[in-house]
Formats: sequence, C-alpha cells, structure tokens
Amino acid sequence: MPIPLAAERPLVLGSTSRYRRELLARLRVPFTVSAPEVDETPLPAESPRDLALRLAHAKAQAVAAQHPQALVIGSDQVADLNGQPLGKPGTHERATLQLRQMRGHTVLFQTAVAVVCAASGFAQTELATVEVRFRTLSDDEIERYLRTEQPYDCAGSAKSEGLGIALLDAIVSDDPTALVGLPLIHTCRLLRAAGLTLP
Repeated sequence: MPIPLAAERPLVLGSTSRYRRELLARLRVPFTVSAPEVDETPLPAESPRDLALRLAHAKAQAVAAQHPQALVIGSDQVADLNGQPLGKPGTHERATLQLRQMRGHTVLFQTAVAVVCAASGFAQTELATVEVRFRTLSDDEIERYLRTEQPYDCAGSAKSEGLGIALLDAIVSDDPTALVGLPLIHTCRLLRAAGLTLP
C-alpha cells in the first residue's frame, strides 16, 4: 500500500485550546482536533523556553501515536518572568498573583510549535518568543480586568486578543499570532517543510 503524500494526509491539531483551534482555522485547511495526554509538570531547573519546546513536541508525539498517517501539530506556551515559568492560572487567586508579579515588568511569552508525522518520520519544532511589556497596574485595575475577562485558561493571565491588551505598554514579536497561542508563521513553515502546500 503506497504511503500518502503530505498533501493527502489528514491534519490533526493536538490541542483542546479553542484559541489554537480558531487560529489554525485561518489557514483554511481541513483539520480535526485530538486531546494530547501529556504531563505538563516542569522538570527540575527546566527553563520556560525548554519547557515550551519539550511540551509542544511531546503533545505532537502523543497524538501522532494515535494518528500515525496524519500531520500532527502540537503547541505549548509558557510565560517567562525573569526565568520563572508562569502557566495557566486556573483560578482567580493565582491570576491575581501572576499579574501582580508581572506589572511594570517585561515578560517573555515562549510559544513553541511542533509538527510530527509518525508514518514519514517528520518531526520538527520551532519557538516564537514574544516580548510583552506590562504597565504598572494597580490592584483595582487587575481586579476589574480579571472579573471582566476571566482569563484563567491563558498563560500568564494575559489575554491580549481581548481586554488584556489594555494591561500592556508594548508587544515585540516577529509572529503576531504567537501571543494568542499558536505561531502561525512558524506553523506554516513547518507544514511546508512536511510537504503540505500553503496557501
């Protein structure tokens, strides 16, 4: 049985994130979604950059094992505050603590993306780093933002595509979609390298 060409392979997003799903839909390529079963606990002394790269690859590999003929995309984002990783807060209290830590500081959002195909052996990962400068926020500003936006599923509690943009002084990046959760410029580059024609 001949091995399918990349253009004929199904595309699978290894993520349950609605933000990544919405971003990938911009490419107008049919895809399905599969939840990766991956332990996201940081390793001892692991940098935020290395954590994002490792988890993106692990997520893609986990889903590729279930869909060996597919091109699988995995992604992960970690907020990096002076080398300290900040993930999804999950609760109002943790989000408040994160934003208090980040106010007045520059935070690096490390967003990694991996594309894996078990059948062809293709496996590559890239990293997009976004520099985000936070305003010196008051406790009242933080509280109003969190009550309105409730960004508890966003790394570093900063939902820049929503009200979170009002918390910031500047964003510096070579891939504007990276901060939302899936760096599409890097994703397109990896998909082309895997043999997919875009657009």
